[in-house]
Amino acid sequence: MKNRAAKAMAVMAAAALVATGVVGCGSSSSGSTQGGGSGLSGSVTMAGSTSMETIANALAEAFMEEYPNVTVTAEFTGSGAGLESLAAGSVDIGNASRDLSDSEKESGEVENIVAIDGIAMITDSDNVVTDLTSEQIAQIYTGEVTNWSDVGGDDEQIVVIGREAGSGTRDAFEELMDVADECNYAQELDSTGAVIAKAAATPGAIGYVSLNEVDDTVTMLSLNSVEPTEENIIAGDYILSRPFVMATMGEISEQNEVVQAFFSYIESDEGQSVIESIGLILPQ
Repeated sequence: MKNRAAKAMAVMAAAALVATGVVGCGSSSSGSTQGGGSGLSGSVTMAGSTSMETIANALAEAFMEEYPNVTVTAEFTGSGAGLESLAAGSVDIGNASRDLSDSEKESGEVENIVAIDGIAMITDSDNVVTDLTSEQIAQIYTGEVTNWSDVGGDDEQIVVIGREAGSGTRDAFEELMDVADECNYAQELDSTGAVIAKAAATPGAIGYVSLNEVDDTVTMLSLNSVEPTEENIIAGDYILSRPFVMATMGEISEQNEVVQAFFSYIESDEGQSVIESIGLILPQ
């Protein structure tokens, strides 16, 4: 697993470029995509999942290098908020780290899956537990199990950490663990980074985060004796995985020229290499 700081350095240029943009609707475009991208100009705006910050910034940087007259901007407001912005016409793309709901699809939002990510269970680094079953995780999050000694650990209170309502990571985790609306959280945090930092600093803590973002400040648990690796996710042996979605209002073919070019880049060999380079899995 790559260190989070190293990954941050790898996309630092993207973050700097993205930060200079202005998020808004109504992307403009002119020219064509011929001639090495020099004829394409305009903007692409995104908002949504904090778990997708690394992939969004990396793809933005790479696309802007290919098309220097295009600006790609992103805000990381959570999956639900991003999809609401998309529905309101405030952005071109709503980033969601979960499947779209039936109601979102019925409103015209289209689910464009660009990558697959695992959800990792993490604890503070001093915790001696290295593996939990699905049943044990469900019992911990619903409050049935409250002490680590009940699952093979030390006599220590379990501090249950999760994401805020509307988080794609939370929605995916609760659905996959069959604990929706039943969790008893000690703390609900508003970003992937905040969950990692809190788990690292809190004795007895447990949390769930994007596998792509895990660093060496926390311990990553196996689930049902299966490690959270790309190979195990592809094989279906590691059950905590979810899609990274870049949703659009209507099909990609209905979007403006610049947005269409952005998705074409994502699907190109270069775009696929960017996704793989940051530790995510390509859709099968």
